[in-house]
Formats: sequence, structure tokens, C-alpha cells
Amino acid sequence: MKRRSVLIAGLAAVVMVAVVLLLAGSPNVTANTQQAGSAATEVKIDNFSFGPGTITVAAGTTVTWTNRDDIPHTVVSTDDPKAFKSKVTDTDEKFSYTFAKPGTYPYFCSVHPKMTGKVIVQ
Repeated sequence: MKRRSVLIAGLAAVVMVAVVLLLAGSPNVTANTQQAGSAATEVKIDNFSFGPGTITVAAGTTVTWTNRDDIPHTVVSTDDPKAFKSKVTDTDEKFSYTFAKPGTYPYFCSVHPKMTGKVIVQ
């Protein structure tokens, strides 16, 4: 019985290593991009950055930005005219926008313009 448990544990370890290696080599896995279908409707604002920096969602998805920083931030579309623009959000305040049509929507924080992000709507 003990030998069987050791065999099963060894097999499980090999399978886990194989899955990790497959995911590491996948071109769809990136550190700062989140795909639709993976609870990808929230973007956190923290440490002067948007996380994830790029998010891909389906048309009709509502994306919510939550300010986790101790200082105020905004979420402003770089499009002209602006597709969306939040008020200044304080710590733990949220801003939401529903993306109705496909496209790429870059945005930034108007208080800290070097903070940028992007929503890709498919």
C-alpha cells in the first residue's frame, strides 16, 4: 500500500511539472496581461500602476478599477473625444465602465500621466 502511495505521489509531481512547463512556454501567458474568462473585470490601482496593465475582455463587459493606493488617481481614456473619464478616486474607491464595442482603449491617470493601461475589447 505504501509503495502505491509513493507511485501516485511521484506521478502527480511529474504531471504538475509538465503543466508548469507547458504554461511557461505558452505565448498567451504574460505577466501583465489578463484574458477574458479569468475573472478579468477588475483592475487594481496600486503603487502608481494599473494591474494588470493590459486586459482583454468581450464586448459588453464592465471593467472596474479599484484604487488601492494611499493617494488619489483617475482613469481617463486617451481617445478624443474621451470614451470614459473617472472622477478623482481616493483609497478603496471604484470606477466602472462598460465596453460596448470592440476596439483598443488606452487610458492613463490624469494626476500621474506616466501611469498607463489598456483595455482590448474583442
